[in-house]
Amino acid sequence: MNKNEGLFSKMKKGLTSTKEGFSKNIGNIFNSSGEINDDFYEQIEEALIVADVGMATTMLIIEKLKVNIKANKIKTTEQAKTELKNIIKEMLGQNDVEDNYPLVILFVGVNGVGKTTAIGKLASKFGEQGKKVVMAAGDTFRAAAAEQLTEWAQRSNASIVKHKEGADPAAVIYDAIQSFKAKGADVLLCDTAGRLHNKKNLMEELKKMERIIAKELPGANKEVYIVLDATTGQNAINQAKNFKDTVELNGIVLTKLDGTAKGGVVIAINKELMLPIKYIGVGEAIEDLEIFDPYLFVEALFE
Repeated sequence: MNKNEGLFSKMKKGLTSTKEGFSKNIGNIFNSSGEINDDFYEQIEEALIVADVGMATTMLIIEKLKVNIKANKIKTTEQAKTELKNIIKEMLGQNDVEDNYPLVILFVGVNGVGKTTAIGKLASKFGEQGKKVVMAAGDTFRAAAAEQLTEWAQRSNASIVKHKEGADPAAVIYDAIQSFKAKGADVLLCDTAGRLHNKKNLMEELKKMERIIAKELPGANKEVYIVLDATTGQNAINQAKNFKDTVELNGIVLTKLDGTAKGGVVIAINKELMLPIKYIGVGEAIEDLEIFDPYLFVEALFE
C-alpha cells in the first residue's frame, strides 16, 4: 500500500459517520437513472445541507453545478456526480503545508477543541520527519494543561518549556524561544489558553505573544493556526470568524472529524473563512492527525 492509498483508507475510516448519511443520500441520487431536473438538484441540496455544508455554500455549489451541466451538455447523473466532485475539489483548493524552517506555530481557539492534543500529535509528525521540536506550555490557566503537554512531549520525543500554573504565558513563550535557539531546533509549537474572542485581556495576551515571537525570531516562518472542533459544525465557523477579527490567522486544524456525521462542514469552513485547512483529526491515535488532502477528502466523501 503506497502513502496515498494509506491516507485514502484512513480518510474513509475517519469519515465513516459522515459517509453513513451523505454517501447513502448522494448514492441514491446518482445511482438512479432519473432525469437531471429540479427534483434532482433539490435532493443534492438536501444531502449537502444535512452534511452541514451550510446553506450559503450549498447554494453556491448547486448554482455552479447547474451552470456546468448546461455548459458541458451533461446528460447522465454519473457525469453530474463527477462534475459535483470537481466543483467541491476546486472550492477546497490546495493545501500547502509549511515546510520552511525554523517554523513557529501559535495555536489558538476556545476551550475543549483539542488544542493540546493536536499540538502533541503534530509534534510527533514533525519528529518522524527528523525535525527537532520544542513545545511551549503557554496555557498556564487550565489545571493540568502543562502536564498534559508534558506527556505528549515524552511520547513524541520533543522538548518542553513550562512554568507554574498561573504564570505569565508570554514569559513561557519567551523562555521557550531561548531554549529553541539554544538547541538549534526546527519547530516551536506554542500552546495557549482556551479563550473567547470577547475576552479583551486574553486577546491582547495573544498579541503580546506574537510580538515576542516577531522580536526574538525575526527570521523564522511564523504561523497562527486556529483549532476547531468539527463536531460543533457551523458554530466552529462563527468561532473562527470572531478570532479573525482580532488575530491574523494562517490556517485551521480541524479536530474530531471522525466523531461527526456532519463532515461537510470542512467545505463550509474552507469557503466561508477563506483559510486553508492544514490538518484534520481522524482518530484518537497519535498518528491520526493528518495533513489535509482536499482531493482525497472529496474522493473519500463520495466513495
